[in-house]
Amino acid sequence: MSAQATSAARSEEFSIRKILAPLAAIIVGIFMVVLDGTAVNVALPGFLQEFNTSYQVASWTVTGYALAQAAVIPLAGWLSDRFGAKQVFLISVFLFTVGSLLCALATSVEMLIFFRVIQGVGGGMVLPIAMAFTYRLSPPEKVGAVMGMMGIPILLAPALGPVLAGYLIDYVSWKWLFLINIPIGAVGIILGIRTLPRIERQAVAALDKLGFLLAPIAFAGLSYGVSEGATSWTAAKTIIGIVVGAVALILFVLVELSRKEPLLELRVFRSADFSKGIVVQWISQIALFGTMFLVPLFLQQAQHYSAFDTGLIMLPQAIAAGVFMPIGGKLYDKIGARPLVLIGMLLVTLAAFILSNVDADSGLMMIMGPLALLGAGMGLSMMPLNTHLMQSAPRDLVSRVTSLTNAAQQVMTSFAVAGLATILAKRMAVYAPTAKSELAAYSLSFGDTFLVLTFISVFGALLGLLLKKPAKVEGEEDRQPEMMMHVG
Repeated sequence: MSAQATSAARSEEFSIRKILAPLAAIIVGIFMVVLDGTAVNVALPGFLQEFNTSYQVASWTVTGYALAQAAVIPLAGWLSDRFGAKQVFLISVFLFTVGSLLCALATSVEMLIFFRVIQGVGGGMVLPIAMAFTYRLSPPEKVGAVMGMMGIPILLAPALGPVLAGYLIDYVSWKWLFLINIPIGAVGIILGIRTLPRIERQAVAALDKLGFLLAPIAFAGLSYGVSEGATSWTAAKTIIGIVVGAVALILFVLVELSRKEPLLELRVFRSADFSKGIVVQWISQIALFGTMFLVPLFLQQAQHYSAFDTGLIMLPQAIAAGVFMPIGGKLYDKIGARPLVLIGMLLVTLAAFILSNVDADSGLMMIMGPLALLGAGMGLSMMPLNTHLMQSAPRDLVSRVTSLTNAAQQVMTSFAVAGLATILAKRMAVYAPTAKSELAAYSLSFGDTFLVLTFISVFGALLGLLLKKPAKVEGEEDRQPEMMMHVG
């Protein structure tokens, strides 16, 4: 039988339809975790009233969760290789679900912060393990299509989070932000137990204890310091966080490069295509999360929309992302990442440029239209770029690569919010004294900030031109998905 015939036969044997059930279990877990990450941000005013506390204290319900995620993400790859991706994924979903229940039962803000940390420990490992799991389940010639399906909740959930949170905060109770996770988590765990195959464990060296210690300090420290930079880059806690994180990161890199089997495989950066791809990924993260930070802020602070109305205005982004994500995945299998990343980043650039021209008299279509463009651009490019990065690395290091990319993304997301918040504050200081109204000052300041985002997106599009299609690993065409069909 020819190689093409063999590939076609295995494509039929391992069709997408046959992995829909395990894919559904993975998608449920991802959707729940990503949705919660954006929804709770909207609930902060409710926490202030419920617990009679200050914003600085209440904000730790978000900060503690993010730091817990940043701390455990680097460990996800080693844990899944050592104990099995299925087991670690299910334990992570279970821990997140239990943390959600505890959050709903919290009677003080201190308890809520502690339980959010538990949530973050579980939620932090879900996404990197899910991405590696899905990639290894996928037939080689359909990996883009499968990854595209898995990526839908990654883009849908952040946009739907504010809608759900706005409704629950305005009309029900903040507790339901957490209670709603209980049935979703239960379904995900049951589906996972019944349908997720046991991927063969890999032989791994003993835990890199020094790397295990330094990685959480490095990524959590940087995430904290950079996020605090949104308030003040010269504050003691900002400087301490960045310095501690940076020193720990330098030591971590030196330690990992000296290990034969490190916690995170940093040697993948020797691949120029991987390095270019991950920089494009960072830029796309800045564009996506920067926009998701700026637009709700503009709508609520400048135009005084409610949280629920703001979420509805953001919906076109979610819808466009959901439509274009599977399209991008299918096209990746045919044409590779470069054209999709280029087109996607150009759409993101156009969206940011249009938003930079929003002013006090602009209607909602001036905001909703570019948000739809942003969703389409991210939908086309995000998962092809993630898949490109995984294919640029040796196959046995996939779980370590997803841990590496997710840990870096956590820091870049913090950097996007903090950096853009700083630019916005400085532009407000310039325009506020002379603007005709507060709305005019906000409009001019947001316009300048989105213009910065436009130039960042242009750089991402240009860098996307340099991406190459990863060379096929020998025997890759004949590879079967790594499914040991022992379910349960």
